[in-house]
Amino acid sequence: MPESYEETLHHVASDTIDHVAEISDPGDRNRENHLWGDRFVIGVGNVAAWLFPILMIAIVSQVFLRKAGINQAWLDDAQWWLYGSALLAGFGYAITTESHVRVDIFHENFSEKKKARIEIFGLGWLLLPFLAMMADILIHYSWASFLAREGSDSPNGLHMLYLLKMFLPLLFGVAMMAAWFALKRHLMAFTQPKLWHMLLGAFPAAWFIAERLAHYGLWWMVRLTNSEIQPRRISREPLLEHTTWYGLAIIILLVVISFVMARRNPSEA
Repeated sequence: MPESYEETLHHVASDTIDHVAEISDPGDRNRENHLWGDRFVIGVGNVAAWLFPILMIAIVSQVFLRKAGINQAWLDDAQWWLYGSALLAGFGYAITTESHVRVDIFHENFSEKKKARIEIFGLGWLLLPFLAMMADILIHYSWASFLAREGSDSPNGLHMLYLLKMFLPLLFGVAMMAAWFALKRHLMAFTQPKLWHMLLGAFPAAWFIAERLAHYGLWWMVRLTNSEIQPRRISREPLLEHTTWYGLAIIILLVVISFVMARRNPSEA
């Protein structure tokens, strides 16, 4: 039966409200297709968003304090802490919600499958390798800061700067999660993605991570079995010279195992 005028008006109003909600809250856009990792990243972004009002209060307070002749260096440091943490948390949020700025004027007119192919290449072959390398670098960077108990340059600043730096690899880990699950959602435009689809879609990053895991595993094996060796010399040991190829072998093995298991159980997602 055709809808009544009131029912039609109600549906139009509901669609309008949903559209406005999507504009005001990017986290609700395409919500029905979100995976659990997408919702986790959005949750982290929603919590981090509360840092911005706190940051505004800190900035305004610092302005009034300086006008009164009072300089609080710790408040200056706190502003950088708040801004940096919120910005990096928002990085993963933007990846998940696709709320980042696009400069590709052609993307909007592409078909859904063509958009998905572009996103798979951009996320898996360009963004994820960068995020993985940065996370690896920041782990060493933050650990060195922790060992040095790095603090503020100012006597009355925030002296546990290493806490902020140790937070950096975690935020890049959240961004990696955002990119991984976004990659999976775009692969779903073609197939029900299994592990081998994901590994090929993110092949450069997967190879890098496998190489790093092989390197660190062998490094600690040498460290624990030879207490006399200097830690700085371990990476020069012959056993660690070919970790790049060990990583490649791990990825190929995982792809083959996943592919064989998928062929044996084609009905499983």
